[in-house]
Amino acid sequence: MANEFFPDEVKTTEEKLLYIQGLVREERDDEVCALFNGLTENELAHILESFPPGGREKLWVCVPDSLRGEVLAELNEDVRLGLLSGIEVDELSEMTKDLDAQDTAEILGSLDEDVEANVIEQMDVIRREEVQSVLAYDEAAVGRYMHSRTVSIREDVKLEVVQRFLRIKGDITQDTQELMVVDADNRLLGTLHVVDLIRNDQEALVAEFMEEPEAVTDTMDAIEAAKQIRAKNLHFAPVVSECGVLIGQLTADDVLELTLEESGQTVMNLAGLDEEEDLFAPVKKSVNARTIWLGINLATAFLAAAVIGQFEAVIAQVVALAVLMPVVASMGGIAGSQTLTLTIRGLAMGKIGGTNRSILFKKEFWIGIINGFVWAIVVALIAQLWFEDIMISLVIGLAILINMVAAAISGVVVPLILKRFGQDPALSGAVILTTVTDVVGFLSFLGLASILILK
Repeated sequence: MANEFFPDEVKTTEEKLLYIQGLVREERDDEVCALFNGLTENELAHILESFPPGGREKLWVCVPDSLRGEVLAELNEDVRLGLLSGIEVDELSEMTKDLDAQDTAEILGSLDEDVEANVIEQMDVIRREEVQSVLAYDEAAVGRYMHSRTVSIREDVKLEVVQRFLRIKGDITQDTQELMVVDADNRLLGTLHVVDLIRNDQEALVAEFMEEPEAVTDTMDAIEAAKQIRAKNLHFAPVVSECGVLIGQLTADDVLELTLEESGQTVMNLAGLDEEEDLFAPVKKSVNARTIWLGINLATAFLAAAVIGQFEAVIAQVVALAVLMPVVASMGGIAGSQTLTLTIRGLAMGKIGGTNRSILFKKEFWIGIINGFVWAIVVALIAQLWFEDIMISLVIGLAILINMVAAAISGVVVPLILKRFGQDPALSGAVILTTVTDVVGFLSFLGLASILILK
């Protein structure tokens, strides 16, 4: 947030946020508006999301008119809807008139259908068709993120002719690095780098220097497309229809946006939360959003309690077992979450598949055995010093070993099974893993105690 209106000692993002909070608290609105005139849409969106709803409405007044549409497109859906509540169609049309089709669709797609239709109705024919074509795609598809405007040329023309054509048309921009080579039916044939256009013999044909295209389809999952582009170290990718017709491109900025979106989605899903949830959402809404996963967790907790209930007689006779039970479940839970996180990250990055799944399983299995033995000995020694009972030490040592091996296996198998059935491992994997480690931990610990201590 570099800005001449910030004091020199205010440097970090957090310090700048605190500075703006101070200005708002002191009602120094003119200074806030002056600051906002020097910030980008990303910085403004970050600040708005860092304030509760009441504060956002005051700050929104200071957002420059020329940036309001771009800021809205950068905000998460909950914050955007709060700012747009009760907005007039004419005002929304004015905010979005200079946005590209993707950003416009991002904003309109979260609004009431009637409002969306009225805003689209006020657009000119070309822009209306562009926005409607983007809205027609699934929210997760490449078509929702691609830029439809590309620079297309033919393969059978000279480089000098291409340069003259581009100067006349004025289509090329400062960010353009690749030109799309298409046939008469607009099917993608290849790409030509701007550097090759300039440095080579101007009498040569485009076909001599064009490269094989690394294209993605418009209906492909956007995050998967971003992974493919990153894996091939590309800075952009043409977007084609199922029959190979060029319809747009994904740029480096799009790939970065998708990468950040994926990481944020994974983090939120690990906690069972909606990726679009507002940090300062109303209490009732947040409670409703989290209740379902708390309910599921409660059900699994009762399942673990039911296992414990089967060994009431054992616990009643050996109080030390009740003291040590949480240790077994905790060690298994931590070990399992480490493996689960590693596996989910591998799946998210497209690194797990085919034969390497069995390699990963074997690796984590042996890690579970080795860690199990090490920590079983440590815990058994502590239990021996504490209770001075060799059988209790043996039982908890064996239970730790069994549960840590089970945790390692579950940390790999659970997300792979969920992925196989089309479920998001980040969303429900942790709940299932916790259930497995609790049940296996309590069952092995109390079961072994029944056999070895109360035999």
